[in-house]
Amino acid sequence: MKFIIDHIFTVALVLISGGALLWPALQPRGKRASSLQVTQLLNRGKTTIVDVRTPQEFAIGHLRDAKNIPLADLAARISELEKSKLRAVVVVCQSGARADKAVRQLAAAGFNDVVSLDGGLTAWQAAGLPVAK
Repeated sequence: MKFIIDHIFTVALVLISGGALLWPALQPRGKRASSLQVTQLLNRGKTTIVDVRTPQEFAIGHLRDAKNIPLADLAARISELEKSKLRAVVVVCQSGARADKAVRQLAAAGFNDVVSLDGGLTAWQAAGLPVAK
């Protein structure tokens, strides 16, 4: 106890930096699906793929039949997905971070079955799965 009192600033610094490191892990994320799970959803049909990357990123490569709606435009263009409310929706970005934000936006708009591709297009390509150009 004496050590803690004598080194209160050091202990406080350790606690604050530890909390800062844990904070991202504690943030709520949307539902995620692995590359295998997304492949199974696609094979079943009735799945809409929404790619929230920029048009330039999308042009380099994307999942087949994906609809490109950049994350910045999603709120304004969500009506384009209205027909997909009853379908499974898979949201894709490069690494998964933007897709998590999009999943939360879509869930708030009333989409029930929305998941993000865990690891994004990077994980998809690492698994050796095809992309369209």
